Order: sequence, then structure tokens, then C-alpha cells
Amino acid sequence: MSESNARSERIRAHPAYRALVRTRRRLAWTLTAIMCVAYFGYILLIAFNKPLLATPIAGGATTLGIPIGFGLILLGIALTGYYVRVANRDHDALLAEIVAEVGE
Repeated sequence: MSESNARSERIRAHPAYRALVRTRRRLAWTLTAIMCVAYFGYILLIAFNKPLLATPIAGGATTLGIPIGFGLILLGIALTGYYVRVANRDHDALLAEIVAEVGE
């Protein structure tokens, strides 16, 4: 086994790394669930309550469905930004500590 493979195995076996993987996975699945609920909720709204989405806003040509759809896009961007912030702030720092502890 090469040195890099042995080092990778030591990192994978580290208890803090396993905790990091669980935390990262839980965050990813939580954010995925939020996005899926919002998206499928919007699709179900389109399927079962078209008149609500067709309601004009302030008597104009824009309907309620447009800002809700735009909000869905913004939700995806916000959730992605949140994941990146948490990963950069917490996950990367913890991984660097684990790698330093395992050694070069």
C-alpha cells in the first residue's frame, strides 16, 4: 500500500472524520429535503390550485405564480450559499485539524 493510501485510511478511520462525514451528510440531506419540499409544493400548487397562481398582483399583468417561482429560485441559491458558508467555516477547518493530527 502506498503512503498516500495509508494516510487516507488513517484519516478515514479517525473518529472526528467519521463525525464530520455524518454532520456533513445530515446537513446535505436536510437542505435537499427543504428544497424538494419547496419545489414539489410549488408543482403541486400548479397542479391543484391554478387559480391561486393565476391571481394578478396589484391589478397588473404579473400573476402570483411568477414571484413564487422566483422565490423558489432564490431559495435554491440561498441554501447553496448556506451550505458553502458552513462547509468553508466549519467542515474545512475540522478536516484541516484531522489531517494535521494524522500527520503528513
